[in-house]
Amino acid sequence: MRVFSHTPSNTEIVCALGCAHLLVGVDADSDYPPAVVAGLPKAGRDLDLDAGIVHALEPDLVLTSNTVPGHEKVVERLRAAGLKIFVSDPTSLDEVYADIERIADLLGVRERGNALTAQMRAVMPVVAPRGKRPSVLIEWWPKPVIAPARHSWATDLIQLAGGTNPWGEVDARSVPMEHDAARAAMPDLIVMSWCGVKQEKYRAEVVRSRPGWEVVPAVANERILAVSESFLGRPGPRLVEGYRILREAIAGMG
Repeated sequence: MRVFSHTPSNTEIVCALGCAHLLVGVDADSDYPPAVVAGLPKAGRDLDLDAGIVHALEPDLVLTSNTVPGHEKVVERLRAAGLKIFVSDPTSLDEVYADIERIADLLGVRERGNALTAQMRAVMPVVAPRGKRPSVLIEWWPKPVIAPARHSWATDLIQLAGGTNPWGEVDARSVPMEHDAARAAMPDLIVMSWCGVKQEKYRAEVVRSRPGWEVVPAVANERILAVSESFLGRPGPRLVEGYRILREAIAGMG
């Protein structure tokens, strides 16, 4: 089978299933595992994926997604090119597990998919907090602040790790808001996980310098954490690392 992967999470799922040898190409944002993706043809970044290049690679299956606004246009271009596609669109951790198992089934390795999700569940148990759950703001973007809402695996990760998402009951995937609105939630922990930005470019000063934020517990207590989007924003096997970091940070607040 020849597989093209559009989106880093799908690429990481294929590799975690032991099927890296099936990949004939990936999108330009797929950067892990580096030893696998380095030598593969790239068909463009994210929303600029070139369906013509993908078609020329003659894949039997294209793994794509609707997890980013605008991806639906890419999906339509792939369909118009006559390609067989699987569209991942999880809005919870359970749906991430389900997609991993569906992809494993499509690749003919169903048992590996079941084993992978079982392993992920085992290393991400529910943490019972000793007292009040600390509130956790994960920032997908700093200006305006964009935080995960109810329909997000990130909200599930926060809950599992012993915290609570102040916007976890908002009926949406994410919530864009002005700085004053985000400050009003008075988060105990702020996690910078800015989409499309390398972790080394995250700056806590961007958060600290917001007018009035010196009274926010996370700022006052110097609990501003940088966590790569790779570990929180990609619905795949490396969410376990995001969970681990959140769990350790929350435990250290006790």
